[in-house]
Amino acid sequence: MTDDNFQDLKVMVIDDSKTIRRTAETLLKKAGCEVITATDGFDALAKIADTKPDIIFVDIMMPRLDGYQTCALIKNNSAFKATPVIMLSSKDGLFDKAKGRIVGSDEYLTKPFSKEELLGAIREYIK
Repeated sequence: MTDDNFQDLKVMVIDDSKTIRRTAETLLKKAGCEVITATDGFDALAKIADTKPDIIFVDIMMPRLDGYQTCALIKNNSAFKATPVIMLSSKDGLFDKAKGRIVGSDEYLTKPFSKEELLGAIREYIK
């Protein structure tokens, strides 16, 4: 994979903020990714089985089903256990990072994230 060419890579972005979804979608599409967005955990879980994303970015603070619960449900499903899940949070707390690890997240990015952080996480987890 060349540096910024993620052709045919399916990336899911789960965030209740339209701004964050749009920002991530724009950055990822420019890098060649196919982007699937979801507004919350329930929306995401309904789409994951159909779209089979290669990597998932999930916000922690969401209504109904938060990022931890969403991540745990994804990781508990044998079909998606190996799919990298990157937590997104506006908090940079150790507690949040630790809790993310407990539910099986692979990485933790603090918002606002940069293009480098987003693509760097993809580079690291998609071999």
